[in-house]
Amino acid sequence: MLLNNIIQQIAIYAIPMIFAITLHEAAHAFMSYKYGDDTAKILGRLSLNPMRHIDMLGTIIFPLIGIFMGGFIFGWAKPVPINFNRLHSPKKNLFWIAFAGPAANLVMALLWALMLKLSGYLNLYFGTPLNLMAQAGIVVNISLLVLNLLPILPLDGGRMLFAMLPEKQAIIYAKMERYGMWVLIALLLLGGLNYIVKPLYLTIVSAILLLVG
Repeated sequence: MLLNNIIQQIAIYAIPMIFAITLHEAAHAFMSYKYGDDTAKILGRLSLNPMRHIDMLGTIIFPLIGIFMGGFIFGWAKPVPINFNRLHSPKKNLFWIAFAGPAANLVMALLWALMLKLSGYLNLYFGTPLNLMAQAGIVVNISLLVLNLLPILPLDGGRMLFAMLPEKQAIIYAKMERYGMWVLIALLLLGGLNYIVKPLYLTIVSAILLLVG
């Protein structure tokens, strides 16, 4: 029975998770290309092919841990390479490149919310799996949205803050990036993320569900 539940959870979350991380990274690559840096495109990262973006630890193992621990879904893909020398206005452009990932997750959450509403009009055979997958899609995308907006490098929120800081403060702040992932992993494993981002997570989910009726 436990094995069946695990397989069912993986089946429900697999597609939403792959789409959430793939489109998140593709959005970064697109914005980087828009602002003059074609590095990601040359390396094949301006793509909707999940295999171009998947990182075994961040895209598969850590999300599974989040799912089975019942906490926030925490994951990442291979980082999109950026050549700052090719950007039109490196510091200013970085803000929007970083912002594009969470924005993509918000759009996907809205689309999954529409799928959730649609599932209510279908028969049980099609409606039930769509309903479960849509719920997973909302959970995954809002989790990634909120987590990535935390002002911790190397998360998108950290890069957005870096872009907004004056040059001197930005350089000092950038030195903290080496500790960022360890802080996040510790918060995840100790359950600290639930206390830090849960209120914002619940607010956004409630707003989306209210918006789609």
